Amino acid sequence: MAKIIWTLIGLLILFWIIGLVAKIGGAIIHFLLVAAIILLIINLIFSRKDK
Repeated sequence: MAKIIWTLIGLLILFWIIGLVAKIGGAIIHFLLVAAIILLIINLIFSRKDK
């Protein structure tokens, strides 16, 4: 499960960078970045409980 979350985080950040370079997407790209950061924080919190 953690590998899937890290893959999603990576893809969301990649799409955000592409959106900034190509100047497409507008607010949706920034929403994706916020979603990636939230997933990262959730993953870090729950992975510490497992150890």
